Amino acid sequence: MTIETHRPVAVASARRTAPWLFFICLGILGIAVAAAVSADWIAPYDPSATDFSVLYQQPSAAHWLGTDQLGRDILSRVIHGARPSLLGAIALLAFATAVGVLIGVVAAWQRGWVDSVLARVTDVMFAFPGLLFVVLVIAVFDRGPATAVIGMGLAFAPLVAKFTRAIALEELSRPYVDGYRLQGVGGIQLCTRYVLPNLMPTLVGYLVVLFGEGLLSLAALNFLGFGAQPPSSEWGLMVQEGRAGVIQGFAGPALIPGLAIAIVVVATNVVGVRLSDKLAVRT
Repeated sequence: MTIETHRPVAVASARRTAPWLFFICLGILGIAVAAAVSADWIAPYDPSATDFSVLYQQPSAAHWLGTDQLGRDILSRVIHGARPSLLGAIALLAFATAVGVLIGVVAAWQRGWVDSVLARVTDVMFAFPGLLFVVLVIAVFDRGPATAVIGMGLAFAPLVAKFTRAIALEELSRPYVDGYRLQGVGGIQLCTRYVLPNLMPTLVGYLVVLFGEGLLSLAALNFLGFGAQPPSSEWGLMVQEGRAGVIQGFAGPALIPGLAIAIVVVATNVVGVRLSDKLAVRT
């Protein structure tokens, strides 16, 4: 039993993506990153400051996107929410990559019974739906942003492992690997110094696509109350807090952060697919 995978189907159609769409999506991601970095300077209000005299205020000159159920400025909260939302997805992906790449490269290098054992481990992890797996982790270690990131990172690690193993097998079949082996280069040195750097171009594009999925998954966890807790302005938590207003006819507090999640996820997928295709062609 071995680990099998394939590249996302969307990558095959990446070349048909209009260049202007790629640059627009890249600009959107740039804006999101800039908001996360400079939120303390560009946000017009304190994201946690309440004002009960302006509950559910419509967009105005004072509050460009209106206010929520506690009179907090939605624009300020969305800007500040970019930081925990993006950092959470980055941390998730970094953890999943560290675990997944290690498993994938070891499986491809050792093969045989080691490959079979690692395949069974990843299959067991795949047997649980990602959300259920995270809920089990949270049940053991209590809820919170760090637990949500670790739990979801473990859920994403098998995806990275399968993809890494597939491209590592192809890389290890190249002549230069046999050449270094004949020179007495050890397996660890060969993999870390030569194989992994050659895998990175293809792996980076795949990870960018996974970033969008990670952002969406963490937002779902925060919406369910397993991750970030009030008064955090994380986007998924903002949607959860604003859903009561939808029933009362005030959709803004839930709709706006939801749109922020959707826009960033779509932009990430477009950029990731295009980037993956370009990097794969060059390798």
